[in-house]
Amino acid sequence: MSTQTEALPVVAAEQRVEPQPHVQAFGHHRPALWSVIAIAAGAGLATQGRINGELGVRLEHGMLAAFLSFALGFVLLAVVLAFSKRDRLAVVKLVASIRDGSMPWWYLSTGLIGAFLVATQGLVIGTIGVALFTVGVVAGQTLSGLVVDRIGFGGLARKQVTAPRMIGAFLAMVAVGLALVGTGQLNGVWLIVLPFIAGLLQSLQQALGGRVQRQSGSAIAQAAQTFAVGTLALGAVVLVQALVGVTAQPLPAESWLYLGGALGVLFVALTSVAVHHLGVLTVGLAAICGQVLASVVLDLLFPAGQPVTVWSLLGAALTVVAVAVSGIRGRGRSAVAA
Repeated sequence: MSTQTEALPVVAAEQRVEPQPHVQAFGHHRPALWSVIAIAAGAGLATQGRINGELGVRLEHGMLAAFLSFALGFVLLAVVLAFSKRDRLAVVKLVASIRDGSMPWWYLSTGLIGAFLVATQGLVIGTIGVALFTVGVVAGQTLSGLVVDRIGFGGLARKQVTAPRMIGAFLAMVAVGLALVGTGQLNGVWLIVLPFIAGLLQSLQQALGGRVQRQSGSAIAQAAQTFAVGTLALGAVVLVQALVGVTAQPLPAESWLYLGGALGVLFVALTSVAVHHLGVLTVGLAAICGQVLASVVLDLLFPAGQPVTVWSLLGAALTVVAVAVSGIRGRGRSAVAA
């Protein structure tokens, strides 16, 4: 697992945030706790994908399903902000940071990345299923996580590319191959290109989101800006589609089809904090662990697209092993991001 130095976020080149006495007393249990939280967040993301995919199928309009998910998530966050003065002040602080240049404006692009991920859920999960969708995200996120951690992107502490981290990433890629073998037939498998791209961008989103969360001091403020930007972007796309004649089926009555936004809020908020404690790669692999396990269960209970086979189950198990291996504590210490 990461060393104590690795767990510390970097705010400036000459400044490092030191843990408080009560945090030091928590000791070695903190990384394990944040790993469990990241795994749970990943399971929630897989559930969100299944919900948004089903909504996209019912509406016959994947982009509208993505817009509804983001818009409802934003409404939820607006309610939280209405009752939380601390989080409202954090939003004000975030806006001030952009205006005075202490944080680049393009750090707010996390909303666009999140919108792209949710859009791919609505567009492809109904065809290929949650498990194969997760395969694409795993492949992209595993590759980009190593690079993002190594360069300390987004102001996070740089992390050495140690042997356990390399092995963990390699095992995750092998798990992807097993899941592909487990499809049995590859009709529509080309659709995993979209979740693969979304996975590549996930590591960037977590790094940028971690910086935004640190700058504002609030995971709610970070989630609010993500959902605000994403809702505007998806709304613009849906409007253009409507103008060119793209139509949708009536909104379904089942309330559970509209829970995707709430699950997305939890994922964004939890991972924006966890990334400071574990680093991008470990958070990514832990979330992947939760995604893979939940996606297999969901595809078994509520089949959609490609079937779940023994190979798929082996791939899921190997992904869990990859998470455990990547978390092995190394002897080296991370370089502080400049």
